[in-house]
Amino acid sequence: MLTLVQAQTILSTALDHASSQGFKPLAIAILDARGAQKAFAAQDGTSLKRAEIALGKAHGAVALGLGSRALHKMAQERPYFIEAATHAVGGLLVPVPGGVLIRDSAGALLGAVGISGDTSDNDEAAALAGIAAAGLAADTGA
Repeated sequence: MLTLVQAQTILSTALDHASSQGFKPLAIAILDARGAQKAFAAQDGTSLKRAEIALGKAHGAVALGLGSRALHKMAQERPYFIEAATHAVGGLLVPVPGGVLIRDSAGALLGAVGISGDTSDNDEAAALAGIAAAGLAADTGA
């Protein structure tokens, strides 16, 4: 189970990483393996719908069991599948990097982080930093 302490570590470290790298303001959503929200933050200055995009990255990853980098590749190769999957999950699927699965050391799914605000690669880098700081394994879908 993803604990609140782990989620808070992921959140604070991702924000610290983004600040130290000069990223644009981020919105960060952290979900547990059921898709329930464990933590969320939006930095001052994020644009209006960044929270929904971050949530869509995390939710899509949990719903399909794939990091959003893999979903991005699928969207390019199989756009009708991603369109149907987006509909099936109620529209909460954003198939671009920045949605990273959180796994324990044995590979069990604990949840996902979704980040939006900078480039997709930078969003993903912030998620990776946070997950590593919590002592957990990241799965981008690469």
